[in-house]
Amino acid sequence: MKEIEILVQVFADEADVLRKLSEFDFLGDKRTVDTYYYDPLRPDLQPDSNGRLYACCRTRAKDGTNYITYKYDHFDGDTWLYSDESETTVADMSTLCDIMNALGLRELIRIDNLKRTYRAGDYTIEFETVADLGLFLEVEYCTADDVDVAQVKSQIQSFIDGLGFAVSPELNAGKPELMLRKKQQDAE
Repeated sequence: MKEIEILVQVFADEADVLRKLSEFDFLGDKRTVDTYYYDPLRPDLQPDSNGRLYACCRTRAKDGTNYITYKYDHFDGDTWLYSDESETTVADMSTLCDIMNALGLRELIRIDNLKRTYRAGDYTIEFETVADLGLFLEVEYCTADDVDVAQVKSQIQSFIDGLGFAVSPELNAGKPELMLRKKQQDAE
């Protein structure tokens, strides 16, 4: 499945954003804790010097359901285009973490996130409050079809611009990368 999405930081008041998003179908809110792992022996499962991840292994706890995901990002030069994800549910998070450690994977970063999810046509909209990082908006289009990724991203950006509240340009990085960069800055 191709996930084509744009992530932006939100600079508007949370209440104003929620008011605007109430125009769309509210699907619910969920607290999500994502733990990203790296492999000290495999460079493809390690962040680069700028905190960029090109592939990652993630566990997720969301509303009593646990997941394991392998995610591979596709780029055009240095610009992120989309991700391929393979994900499945796992019954026992404790056992999953034991397996990850036994395989030599080590925890890289943990993201604690409140996601409020909406639907607008073919788009899934997530307004996110990320602990220690801020407010974010992610608009995603999922497809198994072969589509023009640049065109889809342009349409997503037009949708975001039409919402009418202050956001950053596309971040071209995921929340794990943003958190890694923040931790590096805080350490300096």
